[in-house]
Amino acid sequence: MRFQASVEVRLKEGYFDPEGQAATSALRDLGYPVGEVRVYKAYEFTVEASCEAEAKNVVEDICRKVLANPTKDDYRIHLEVIAQHGKC
Repeated sequence: MRFQASVEVRLKEGYFDPEGQAATSALRDLGYPVGEVRVYKAYEFTVEASCEAEAKNVVEDICRKVLANPTKDDYRIHLEVIAQHGKC
């Protein structure tokens, strides 16, 4: 099966987000009534796996080892089947 993986990586609460702070200040300076702005990275890629559980394990491993720093980052994973070749 082929899955479309979408991953959002963002700073954990309590970590300073300089990009978010700059965006917050700029928006407020322009008169927009916004609260705190937080910036995150988004990744999309496909994964080949025999079932959703296997795909999730692969994506979790990618997040822990490559996309996110577990000390300062949280991440969310969304998987969608885009091609089905059989059942798990």
